[in-house]
Amino acid sequence: MSPTTIAYVYLAIAIICEVVGTTFLVKSEQFTRLVPTLIMGVLYAISFYLLTQTIKAIPLGIAYALWGGLGIVLTSLVGVFFFKQSLDTAAVVGIAMIVGGVVVMNLLSNSVVH
Repeated sequence: MSPTTIAYVYLAIAIICEVVGTTFLVKSEQFTRLVPTLIMGVLYAISFYLLTQTIKAIPLGIAYALWGGLGIVLTSLVGVFFFKQSLDTAAVVGIAMIVGGVVVMNLLSNSVVH
């Protein structure tokens, strides 16, 4: 595999770790439950480590935009499906704009490494 492909794999795993870590942030109940707090910390550490590996082959701005943007979208979906939280119209429009930005960046930007 090419270094860019490996970087995107690292980025995907980093995003998943960040989203699952954020789920455990909720489960930690403001850091009052030890096991969920420890799991959250480990997942965040893995996520940041993989993000550092990603930026060896993908520009920082692009990697962070993907990590943050997709993390927001997936975390919102976790909130809806696992924690029964609701999103109003403005939230859905904002999330759609984030998705649109990620798509535009990946399809049209010369800064993105393919």
